[in-house]
Amino acid sequence: MPNSTLVSEGQWTARRAAHTARVENLVGDYLTDRGHGGVHPVLDFLFTYYSHRPGQLRRWNPGHGVVLTGDRARDYAEFASYEQVDTADGPGFRVRSDLVERRRSSIEFTLGLLSATRDRPPVLGCFGLHEWAMVYRGGTSAQRHEQVPLRLGHDGTDAVVDSMTLRCTHYDAFRFFTPDAAPRNALTLSAESRLTSEQPGCIHASMDLYKWCYKLGPLIDSEFLTDCFELALHARTIDMRASPYDLSDYDLEPIRIETAAGRAEYVRAQGELSSEAAPLRSALIARCQNLLIGGEFGVGPTAE
Repeated sequence: MPNSTLVSEGQWTARRAAHTARVENLVGDYLTDRGHGGVHPVLDFLFTYYSHRPGQLRRWNPGHGVVLTGDRARDYAEFASYEQVDTADGPGFRVRSDLVERRRSSIEFTLGLLSATRDRPPVLGCFGLHEWAMVYRGGTSAQRHEQVPLRLGHDGTDAVVDSMTLRCTHYDAFRFFTPDAAPRNALTLSAESRLTSEQPGCIHASMDLYKWCYKLGPLIDSEFLTDCFELALHARTIDMRASPYDLSDYDLEPIRIETAAGRAEYVRAQGELSSEAAPLRSALIARCQNLLIGGEFGVGPTAE
């Protein structure tokens, strides 16, 4: 089988168990709380705005080019994205060999966007004002997190936006700006402008590495997907700490971007997150390139 790596049952089941335990450690308590009606402004976002569900995150996939061998590989027979192949050790299962061609346009788009983003210098100093712009002069109906109050109230929130320049470079944040906030942004953004506007200093561009991973489905190994989920969790935590919402009930200390000290703290956090995201962005670019040229990856958690 060209472009395929056989993995023994003992190896891949150990990887699957480690992945399941890792995801449980990240979101297990949250899911238990959610089952009792609890809400969380960080983790809810990662499972509502992003369309990948907890059960999908838990499910382990080895990635493209890996054949799972042994009796327990039949666990994957029920998934339409897998196919059975013959090996010297008997039947094995792998991600369907035609899936790359079926997903080619998505892979090419992701590769182009991430490469363009990587090749720009990071731009810092937006101060997370996108969350403020989403409620600017919109009143109570504009609050996206109804269960938590605004730290400075509506008038105080509006005053912060009035006092600073909006410098958002991420369309998927910009499109939620209130009608009064959108014209105040330094850039007019559109879905078509992503390739020319997204840049590696943007918190949402880092967060979206998780989205681009799961949109490529089982072609991407689950260990790497979870690396990107952890990055998204870190990014969203910074995002909400810098937001206008009072999240003290969730033990999230605010980054008070309405002050000089808070803005400096935000820039530091933004820069550190950008550095954390850079190797993951490069690794996802490499995975997309390997898919397009028929290469192999996914053999182990650190394989690229």
